Amino acid sequence: MGYEILGLPMAYYIAMVLKVLVVFVFVLLTVAYSTYAERKIIGHMQVRLGPMRTGWHGLLQPIADGVKLFFKEEIIPSKADKFAFLIAPLIALVPAFIGFAVIPFGETIEVGGYKIPLQIAAYYDTASGQVVDLNVGVLYILALASIGVYGIVLAGWSSNSKYSLLGGLRSSAQMISYELAAGLAIISVFMLSESLSLQKIVADQANGAWYAFKQPLAFILFFICSIAEINRTPFDLPEAETELVSGFCTEYSSMKYAMFFMAEYANMVTVCAVTTTLFLGGWHGPGFLPGWFWFVAKVYFLIFTCMWIRATYPRYRYDQLMRLGWKVFLPLTLINIVVTGIIVSL
Repeated sequence: MGYEILGLPMAYYIAMVLKVLVVFVFVLLTVAYSTYAERKIIGHMQVRLGPMRTGWHGLLQPIADGVKLFFKEEIIPSKADKFAFLIAPLIALVPAFIGFAVIPFGETIEVGGYKIPLQIAAYYDTASGQVVDLNVGVLYILALASIGVYGIVLAGWSSNSKYSLLGGLRSSAQMISYELAAGLAIISVFMLSESLSLQKIVADQANGAWYAFKQPLAFILFFICSIAEINRTPFDLPEAETELVSGFCTEYSSMKYAMFFMAEYANMVTVCAVTTTLFLGGWHGPGFLPGWFWFVAKVYFLIFTCMWIRATYPRYRYDQLMRLGWKVFLPLTLINIVVTGIIVSL
């Protein structure tokens, strides 16, 4: 069996490190080329070309942007709270990446006699013959989503700028409004699956219809609320260039600005992965292609949908944003929970 740590063979820990590297590279490359894809998609939707100069049809534009930001001068406002100002981009970025730890992105594979589940925070229990994962994976994701907003609030407060402060305040109010509705929207999924484990939720959808078809209202509400929580158009009020210059990141430059930029796109990837897992059957699909392919395809489809929404809808006013969250989405999620409870009990 070889060396064991905490009752698990060393092979499982090696596999875990490899899975972390694979997921990190996947998210990083998706973040980089989501910026390129968004420019090209919106460009063609608006009958223009998008990036064309750097590389073939602009394919090297994300690399050029990264190099440019890396060599930009870093400016810290003289009256800013320096510690909070410096730590805020990290607080915004890190939760977006580590949220992937509990998301299953493929079927269990066998390597060297060991069965390895394609999920970072999971292992295969040979005694029970089942995959053991974090049994409150959804709560873990919701907790990280709550932490990420602290980075934006800290950035707005520590910059000592009225534009940044208004962006941070808007973000905190928006997070409270839409995280509540998003959390209530997925309660109906828990009621159907009777579990908070993402492995169990995905497995239940393999044996029947996707929860997007069983819970269409919850699916739509959760996806819209998630877009609002990660400050994507048409809910990008914390940035709102026409009103607040660049909102909470107005005073940031160089790689710290890039980290906020990366956090937005990494959050978009994570949100689409969570939506895929909860409502679109996770990695399950027709058997002639591997599970991870279907997972990535569904995630990319949802990312394309986010970009399509950005190209289509104008930004909401702030009063419209709050009214939509408290007077429309919240009552709808509560009604959906009541109706689901009645159906399940019958």
